[in-house]
Formats: sequence, C-alpha cells, structure tokens
Amino acid sequence: MSDLFAYRDAAMTSAAWPFEEARKIIARLERRGGFAKSGKKAVLFETGYGPSGLPHIGTFGEVARTTMVRRAFETLTGGEIPTRLIAFSDDMDGLRKVPDNVPNKELLAKALGLPLTKVPDPFGTHPSFGEHNNARLRAFLDQFGFEYEFMSSTECYRSGMFDKTLLLMLERYDAIQAVMLPSLREERAATYCPFLPIHPETGQVMQVAADEVKVAAGTIVWRDPETGKAYETPVTGGHAKLQWKPDWAMRWVALGIDYEMAGKDLIDSVKLSGEIVRALGAEAPEGFNYELFLDENGQKISKSKGNGLTIDEWLTYASPESLSLYMFQRPREAKKLYFDVIPRAVDEYLSFLDAFGRQDEKNRLGNPVWHIHGGNPPQPEKIAAGGSNQSATAVSFGLLLNLVAVANVEDKAVLWGFLQRYAPGASPETHPRLDALVGYSIRYFADFVKPKKTYRAPDDVERDALEALARQIAALPADASAEAVQEVVYDVARAVPRYQDLKAKGATPERPGVSNAWFNALYQILLGEERGPRFGSFAAIYGLANTSALIHSALNGDLIAQHRAFLAGKGLLEN
Repeated sequence: MSDLFAYRDAAMTSAAWPFEEARKIIARLERRGGFAKSGKKAVLFETGYGPSGLPHIGTFGEVARTTMVRRAFETLTGGEIPTRLIAFSDDMDGLRKVPDNVPNKELLAKALGLPLTKVPDPFGTHPSFGEHNNARLRAFLDQFGFEYEFMSSTECYRSGMFDKTLLLMLERYDAIQAVMLPSLREERAATYCPFLPIHPETGQVMQVAADEVKVAAGTIVWRDPETGKAYETPVTGGHAKLQWKPDWAMRWVALGIDYEMAGKDLIDSVKLSGEIVRALGAEAPEGFNYELFLDENGQKISKSKGNGLTIDEWLTYASPESLSLYMFQRPREAKKLYFDVIPRAVDEYLSFLDAFGRQDEKNRLGNPVWHIHGGNPPQPEKIAAGGSNQSATAVSFGLLLNLVAVANVEDKAVLWGFLQRYAPGASPETHPRLDALVGYSIRYFADFVKPKKTYRAPDDVERDALEALARQIAALPADASAEAVQEVVYDVARAVPRYQDLKAKGATPERPGVSNAWFNALYQILLGEERGPRFGSFAAIYGLANTSALIHSALNGDLIAQHRAFLAGKGLLEN
C-alpha cells in the first residue's frame, strides 16, 4: 500500500475517471460520519454475473474497472480503510432459454425453469451448468490476478445469509410493490410478486402471484398454475428467491455494498433497485453506468448469443494488459469489440507503458498503465542494436506483424532470429513479454492480416523513388542504426517533388519536409497495408539486405503475384 500512498496528494485532484468514482465513495462515508462510525469492517465493492451463458469480455471488463476504482479509493485513503471486492453470481436464477453457444442443448432444454445450479452441465465437467460457468469465471479472474471473493447466490440463499433482509422485504412487501408495479405492463403487474418460490415437487423457479403474504410466519401462499394446488413456502433458507431487481436491492442491503457499476442498459433497473433499498431504510451504493460493447455489426454483445469476442479469443492474439487498457478507455462511450481493435490496443498499451517513466505524478495518475497495474507498472521491454539493452527501441505489434508478413514467418524462433540479429543481447528469457508478443503477432497475422492485405504496383514516380531507396539502403553498413536508415528514407523522398512538404515544421527549399504520401506508398507497395511501422526500425530489424530485396520483389511484381497465389489457395480471390 506504500506505493499507492506516495500518490495520495496528486490523486486528490486527478481527473482520471477511477479517482472521480472513488471520491464518491469517500463522500458516502463522510455522510455517515466517517468510516470509523459507519460500523463497517471494510468498504465493499461488488460485481454481478449472470451465469446463464459462458463468461465474456464484458464480465471481465466490469471486474477490471471496479478494481481500478478500488485501487483509486485505496490511494485516496492511503490504504487506511480495508476494502473487499465481491464477485457475485446469480446462479439461483431459473434457466429461461438455451444458449446458442453450448453443446448438448437437449440437456438444457429439459431443464428450463430450474435454478442454474440444478441444470445439468452440457460440458460434462461440473455438477451443474451454473457451477461450470462459475468455475470458468473464477479461473479467468484468477488468471488475471484479481483480488476478489466469489459468492454464489445459491449458497447465500440456502445458508441463511440473506434471511434477515428477506424477512424485512416480506414486512415491506407493499412498499416494494409500490416501487415495482408502475414499471410493469398491466398484465404483468396483475400477477407480479417479488418472491419466486421454488416448487417443492418440480424444483422449478416459479413466477406466480402471491395469494397471501404471511409476515409473522415468514411465508407466502401461492398456487401451481397447472394443477391449481396451493403451497405455503418460506421466503428464507433457499426455499424462494427474489425477482432480479428486488434481488439486487436485497443483496446491496444484506451485504452492505458501497459501490457497484452497471451497464447503460440497466439504468432504469439501478433506479428501481435503489428505490427498493430506500424502502428498506438503507442507502443504495455508489456507482456509474458504462456503455455497452458492440460487435463488428454494431449489435450489443450477448453472452447467450456468443457474438463479439470471447475472453479466450482476445488472449489468443493479445496480452491481458491490452484488454485491460481497452476496458479503461472511455467507459461511458459505446465501443466496437471485435478482432480489428486488437493491434491498436496492444500498441497503445506499449506506448503508455513507455511514457510512464518520463511522467510526473499527476500525469502518471492519468496514464492507463497506472490503473491497469494498480499503481506499479513494469518497466517496458526494449531491444538495442549491438547487444546493449539499456537505451533501446520498443518493438510494436504493428512492426512484428509486418516482419511476419515479409518474412512469411510461422515459427517464433525464425522471428526471434531477426530480432537477435539486430539486438544480440535480447532473447525470450530476457524479454518474456516481447516473446509473448512475437507469438501473438504470428497467430494474428495468419488469421486476420494476411487475407486482407492489398498490394499494388508502383507508378513511374514511385518506381524511381523505390529504386533509389534500394540503392541507398544497400550502400549502408549492415549494422546501420534504425535512425540512420530512417534518415535515408527521408533523404530519398526530399529529392522527389511529389513528396516534398514545404509546410512541415523547419522545412526550407533546400531541405524540404517529407509528406505522408511517401510513407503511404511504402506501406501499400511493400507491405500491402495502409499504415505501417516506423520504416527505419522495421528495416534495421528485418535486415538491410532483406529490405533491399523486398523492394526489388515489389518492383518486379513478385509481391502481388505471391499474394494472389495465397488468396487463390484459400478460395478468397475475387474474379
């Protein structure tokens, strides 16, 4: 906690959204006369999870963002107030429909209406579908190193943990109905009951009207709509559960939750649950509403549909830290979450990490890596020519993708060969995060980049410029630095009127600036891309002889022919 304490003063005025949220929690405690007078042992953060489908990135995002607020709160309070994060699973909910992305759907079809912890596991690995999905969630959160306490709705109801608050809700039944009924359609309101009894014979979660509410007995009386048989069911001990909005409110009160965020689609639900909390004589937690993730078609990501990216898919192609960055940025804006966003997220993370060491405390608190790593980000991994790994170059995901492309690499060892020829002191052992990035780049390139590449032939001006570039690169020493190569790239363009930019900063007629048109041409002709890495760094790592040969392959039409052959082999060539 000492590392966080060092930022306490700067955090007081930080505009980063986790600190803005944390200050709301501090104000909440002050309304109660301070933490010491609140009667609480810790400030409680909560995230909720509905295990009717497999865990998805949105689930992770809520835990990651809540953790960022938690660390911001700990920084503002100097670690003097204990905190806990509860990851709560609504696994006593009834299964309403069969998810699209699971095997053995017939097993689930026969279990509709049962609590998720009574539904058979279609994967055959756990006693129930709810427990399977809970395990998936916990394994993933553990993989990321989140500090949390897992709670199961089923266990909380059955253990009696919720009994006191459930009896209070039964006592305030009319007040809860006064909150809920105006929000419902007339037909639904006519039979609505906040309590859902568990059928004593079928085990199903029953959505039925309450014929009688017996406060003194702690029970409700209801009828089976198919048989007409009447039952009297205790609301305690796991014999009943609550409709989800009253359930949310009950949980806030029973557990004493201080902070929980929710998606924008739940704004009305948050308000209703908050009103129920107040009807119970308590205060709703602080929080905010984040925007939803969209798939590539602009549709809301759904855990039951399985659209958008899964957790495992992101981690196949990119680092966990890049995913955390994606969660940190602009949480109140809707963002598309699909494969094309991965390279940018990876490289932005690397850029923020590189900048952190040069920043003062104020700017560090606004840097996403501070929040991603709980105030203690690692040193960036760089490589340098000649075996020195002290003052060096950061290798970007984009640069690796282009190395993979031009070298036609499918093996990490081959790509490391290029890196080590440039920086003999670098290895997978000395640079483990770079080694992971090498693997990500190979997989991502094969699955997403290569099929979309579009090479074009140079026009006469471009051909002359490329020939000049190949000659000058070939004339450089084999161990020329990235900066030396970059200067050659600029010098070649300065001699070509098309690429001269007299409006560039410091440009003169004798030494004009270089327009982006030159670099766009390099990327399109040599790499089949609209954008690319810093060319000097790329050429230095790829090798000057290889880069010169690459230029000649483009001038000879070989790159276009090779890519057409690849597309034809994949059945992707358009007529």
